[in-house]
Amino acid sequence: MKFTCTQGALARALNTVSKAVSIRTTIPILKGFLLSVKNGELTLTASDLDLAIETKMEVQSYEEGSVVVSAKLFSEIIRRLPNAIIQISEENGKMEISCLGSQFSIVSMPADEFPSIGMVNRLSKIEIKKDVLKDLIRKTTFAASIDEKKGILVGCLLQFKDGLLEMAALDGFRLAVASSPVDTQEEKSVVIPARILAEIQKILMENSEEETVSLVLDDKKAEIITKDTRIVARLLEGEFIKYRDILPTSCKTRCVVGREEMISGIERASLLAKEGKNNLIRMAVAPGGIEITSRSEEGNSKESISAEVEGDGLTIGFNSKYVSDVLKAVGDDEIVMEMNTPVSPCLMKPVEGDSYVYLVLPVRISAN
Repeated sequence: MKFTCTQGALARALNTVSKAVSIRTTIPILKGFLLSVKNGELTLTASDLDLAIETKMEVQSYEEGSVVVSAKLFSEIIRRLPNAIIQISEENGKMEISCLGSQFSIVSMPADEFPSIGMVNRLSKIEIKKDVLKDLIRKTTFAASIDEKKGILVGCLLQFKDGLLEMAALDGFRLAVASSPVDTQEEKSVVIPARILAEIQKILMENSEEETVSLVLDDKKAEIITKDTRIVARLLEGEFIKYRDILPTSCKTRCVVGREEMISGIERASLLAKEGKNNLIRMAVAPGGIEITSRSEEGNSKESISAEVEGDGLTIGFNSKYVSDVLKAVGDDEIVMEMNTPVSPCLMKPVEGDSYVYLVLPVRISAN
């Protein structure tokens, strides 16, 4: 195998596929990149068996072939080389890398030991605008559980129905739901691990070109295809929680708050929100505004936030991170908070429309 290319183009391609490199695996080949040269294209592939990423780039002066090299070492070498032409060749288990005055010789592994990404059986194929998919991932995945013992709750539901794509995630303490119109009448539901969706979002953000991505689904895998990159993700098995059943349909207290002002107030209050180790803040809701307080052994704080309040006043406690995560995920200037009692969930939604809805469980607080 042999090819030449620019350092910048190769570094960008490696940054894309590196998101699928397995860190804690006991299988040595999964710690590597598969490099394949054919018809003037270099295909780079990485896989951790749950997520596989393949990206292509043009190369020059090539000889076809395939090889696997250490992902960490190869990435570090390429990243540190000057922005110039790189010559790479491989033969008999050794890869030679040269760029201007730099030369490296590193060990390579046979390509036939690398696991095949395979193809997804095209039971469904849906075209989605890249910005729509990025936005829905940003608005939901943070609410998924990070505890693998919680099974399907580490995933995010993607549900296509009635010309809408709805995504949902929950971890037992909060629920995030967001939706957007899509140009399809397909009806399909799948659950993809949230960590994989987060990596997909990063890849989509790195590609600044306006484009539509293809989402190909079967019963076991999801495949996301962009202009130069193919991402294959394992689906989670099981039935997702019927989250619509837990959304309250009425409220006794309704507040319209400025998102930026609320974020700033919560972040300042959270500096002293250590009580019970759950980042506890108290919100006292009354006509004219919300008073946010927090306390710890080191002191206490109070923030006054302006708000349009309708209904009963109440004092409710929250994990500050759960509320600020919601506020940071949406882009609206204002957001609605609806509450019933100090021990029932708080609903957060847009002032107009229904493009997203969040549910945050309160923290029980003492009367004093």
